Amino acid sequence: MKPTLDEIRQPIEAELKLFEEKFRASMKSKTRLLDTVMQYIVKQKGKRVRPMFVFLSASVCGEITDATYRGASLIELLHTATLVHDDVVDDSNERRGFFSINALWKNKIAVLVGDYLLSKGLLLAVGNKDFRLLEIVSDAVKEMSEGELLQIEKTRKLNITEEIYFEIIRQKTASLISSACAVGASSSNASENTVAKMKSFGEKIGIAFQIKDDLLDFGNEDTGKPRGIDLKEKKITLPLIFSLNNSSSSEKKRIINIIRTHNNEPKKVAEVISFIHQNGGMKYAEEKMSSYRNEAIELLNGLAETKSLQSLKDLVYFTTERTK
Repeated sequence: MKPTLDEIRQPIEAELKLFEEKFRASMKSKTRLLDTVMQYIVKQKGKRVRPMFVFLSASVCGEITDATYRGASLIELLHTATLVHDDVVDDSNERRGFFSINALWKNKIAVLVGDYLLSKGLLLAVGNKDFRLLEIVSDAVKEMSEGELLQIEKTRKLNITEEIYFEIIRQKTASLISSACAVGASSSNASENTVAKMKSFGEKIGIAFQIKDDLLDFGNEDTGKPRGIDLKEKKITLPLIFSLNNSSSSEKKRIINIIRTHNNEPKKVAEVISFIHQNGGMKYAEEKMSSYRNEAIELLNGLAETKSLQSLKDLVYFTTERTK
């Protein structure tokens, strides 16, 4: 039987509880409007998967220190900031089942809130002289911005190759999980060699995580959300790229035309999803996802067999075997 998220958290349960208290405290503001928004954000906390990667990485590479708590807060502050800004960019009215910040307080306030969260993260690191942690996370924020812009540029032309797809998801998604694992290792006073190894581990998990997300968008499981969202947003993902590369030029032209001009028609979107299933796109993407996951697990070889290491491995499988 697969372990639940609560079971995976068990070796770091006390640390995560203390982190939650510290994180809530770091979100407080003397400005009434800002404090109201911060309280709203804290209420809708997610699974806290990224802080889990921070604490488990620190635990398997050395010891959890005060810097680990600050590193986890830094990751979560910057992650939350990017989500708030993403909702503005995507004109999205919902996040994790709640109204988005821009839906409730409009774009201007949402952008300023995102800026505030970024500054809180930077000040937390600078104030404690956590310059190495700040360097790791700042690099991830740069990568995420570049990945988002690369995707926008390529989506306009609908000319994403498999190579470009992997570059986009490496920057957009994998960079933050990668930095979470590197921050955890660095905060435990691990060697730079170990930090680099954990960074690579996180990058492979992040890529596998995003491929899983793309599979869920076309899958048969009940994810609780409509299928084909990526197609409606003209996002070209791995299952589609493989299917297009393994079809005739006339079929490829027909599918691209549907995505370009009929992407809001449910019947047409279902047609593209059916095309992906029939042309082996799902199977190919699943194999790629498994390959990245296996490579990540191999990078953990040589670390001491502890409960934290088992939880870290279980977390890897949890992120790639989820159904939503």
